[in-house]
Order: sequence, then structure tokens, then C-alpha cells
Amino acid sequence: MEEKHFLNNSVLYELLLIILPFPSSNEPMPLWGFFFPPYIYIFKCFLIVLNSACVLWFPYRFPTILKCGFIFITINVPFLLFVIKIKKAPYSIPTLSHGPKPCSGAGSELSPPVRKGPISHSLVPLWRLGSTFAGQLFSQHPDVFYLMEPAKHVWHHLPGGSPELLQGPARDLIHALFRCEMAVLQDFVHQPHRVSQIFMLHMSRALCSPPTCEAFRGGDIVRQVKCEAHCNASPFGKAAETCVTYSHMALKVVSFFQLEVLYPLLTNAALDLCIIHLLQDPRAVYATRRLISLYPDDLLISWAHNAMPNARLVMHKVCHSQAGMYLATFRHPPPALHGRYLLTCYEDLVRDPLGQVAEWYCYTSLASSPQLKAWVHNITHWSSKVLLAWRHQLSFHQVQEVQEICKPAMEVFGYRPVRSEEEQRDLAKDLVLPRERL
Repeated sequence: MEEKHFLNNSVLYELLLIILPFPSSNEPMPLWGFFFPPYIYIFKCFLIVLNSACVLWFPYRFPTILKCGFIFITINVPFLLFVIKIKKAPYSIPTLSHGPKPCSGAGSELSPPVRKGPISHSLVPLWRLGSTFAGQLFSQHPDVFYLMEPAKHVWHHLPGGSPELLQGPARDLIHALFRCEMAVLQDFVHQPHRVSQIFMLHMSRALCSPPTCEAFRGGDIVRQVKCEAHCNASPFGKAAETCVTYSHMALKVVSFFQLEVLYPLLTNAALDLCIIHLLQDPRAVYATRRLISLYPDDLLISWAHNAMPNARLVMHKVCHSQAGMYLATFRHPPPALHGRYLLTCYEDLVRDPLGQVAEWYCYTSLASSPQLKAWVHNITHWSSKVLLAWRHQLSFHQVQEVQEICKPAMEVFGYRPVRSEEEQRDLAKDLVLPRERL
């Protein structure tokens, strides 16, 4: 059932490519892109048929990405998301685990549960906000190979597509990365021989460590500035060598708007996929997006609706998609999702960072350490002020607008609306309702 849904999305993507050919660079699509000779369209049709045949008869076998001039064709449609354990022993089919995973007390030393076969976990944060910080909680773990938003390469390379259509190429890319096929990123960068071309390289402790970069030891907690200064010139090929030495892989991804896209991965016997869905109060999200330049992302979302970058449009898209992901797990969850989806509120992470990190590490079969605990404590003691910053930064009128746009999502996730400016400024008033965990 999931494969059929996958195929429909892929064919739709390819059919639209017939009408809307993409440019091969980051420039806007030229008008002459609509007037190619007929034989070009015949060739495209041939590729569509080939793509469909591959999906039907050879699922999960062709992660190859083909670039054909002004079009971008993906062969096969298995797509992945966040953390994977790469087994060094001969491959065996994993035993899928269901239900809650045993954990010791919050903040204590964790003995991760025994898992069989390769382990993969997935983190789906909500369009930045605290997601960079959350990603670092995995990146700094000595057993984790972490990449920050690798799907950004797809978004930057195909600026003419809509977010929904780009989910296909993004999943193909991520699937290849889970197999440590780092060379797939070279199709999206200008200098494919340098590891510095990987998006936000310095956010990955693993890529700032041997064998990619010899400036630091493997177990070090690496500062981003030092990594950028010492590791940019490392050869690209070293990234794959580094990847295969780690037991877990973590990918921070913000480019998916539908959880159903991941269902075929959850039923893939070659994976042990777990999803961490990080969300935050939409009012805090809006305040953050006003301070941080996210113009390329906003532009792509707005272009999909034939509009210039529009904050209201972007917030509606973000809120709608996050609520949709959660409701998909609540209303019609596939059996494979049981025990593999964890919803985490950024507010809970800030209020009890050590306890939340302990839960994440247990959920993803990672062990904690005193060094990691000390690092988490040092970087989170100021977070509570950031959590409430929107209540001072936004005007009451702006808050009302966000509450109107994101009303369904706020109701789903239990965020209490404010009715007056006095209520907004009163920090003693808790605006987060108790939630029932999945």
C-alpha cells in the first residue's frame, strides 16, 4: 500500500517535470525553458517509464541520481530520515522493536537496550527554532555520525520546485547517505573535492574528527569555530571513510511536510528507523524567523503558491504540516510506527534538558557519559530565557496574527492562546498545557 503511494508521488513529480523543466543551476528558470524541441520531451517520457518500472520491480535498489541538463530525474523512491546504526558485522535482518524502550532514571547513566541488526533513528525538527541545539545533542555524542540538514543541497540545487515535489529527491539523497554513500552530495556542490562543501560541515563533530580531519581526537567535544578553521580543506572522500566507523547516524531534517512519506522506510526490513518529532510554540517560531534570515526557504514555499515571500503563508505551511504529521500518527498509524515515533516539545527540553536528553539517548540506544552531561548542562542554563523571549519581542497584534494562522496546530499541541497584552507579558502564566505522550 505504501509503495503505491510512493509511486504516485514519483510519477506526479516526473510528469510535472515535462511541463516545468528545471534549470541546472541556481538561477531562476528562463522563459525559454518551456520551448525545448519535441525530442527532449520524448526523452523525458522515456525516463518516466523507466523510473516507474524501477519503482515497481526493483524497490529500494536504485539510489542513483541522474542529472540530465535542465531536468533532474530520480531513479527509485526509497527515502529515509535521521539516525542509522551501520553494522560492521555481516548483514542480518533486524528484529523490529515495538512499545516503550526500557530506560533508567532521567539524567542517570544509561544502559541502552540491546537491539539486533542495524539501527536507524530519525529526527524531524520544526523549521529551526531549537532544532540546531537539539541536533548538537546527537552530534556531540561519540557514537553518532551527524549531518545537519543534508536535504538543503536539494533545495538549493532545485530552486524552481515546490516543497512537496522536492521531498522525493530529498529522500533519495538521504537514503544514499544512510548507506554512507557520501559521494552523492558531490552532485549538488560546486567544489566536489572539498569536504567544506557539505552544508554546515562545522556542525558535525564526526566530520571534525579523524579520519576526515586530524585536528581533533575522535572523542573530543569540538567547537564549531575551531572545526571551520582547521577542517575545511579536508578531501571529500574522507567523509565516507569516517561515516562507516560510527555505529549510529543522525540526520537533522526540516524539509519534509508529510509523515506518510516515511512509512515505506518504517516497513523496510533493512532499517530500524525511529523518528523524533521536535516542535515548539508557533509564536516562538515566528519570533525566531523574524530574527534569522531564512529567505531562500521562505521564497521556495511562497513560489509554490505563486506569491512573493510571505510570513503568513510560511507560518500557515509550517503549522499545518506539523499538526498533520502528529495527527497522522494519532488517527491512522501504520503498525510499523508503533514505538518508533517520539513527539518532543522544545519547552520540555529546555525545562529538563538532562532528563529529556536521557530519554532521547535511551530511545535511540545510545549511552550517556559524565562528559556529555556536563556539556549539556553548560549549554542549557540560559535556555529558559530564550524560551520566553517571544513574549517580549512580539507585539500583541503580531501574536494575535500567529494565533489566528496557527490556531489548529496550537489546539492540537496544547499551546494556550493569550487574550490580552497583559496576559502575554505575564511570564508567570504558563501557556503550555499538559500533553499526553505518544
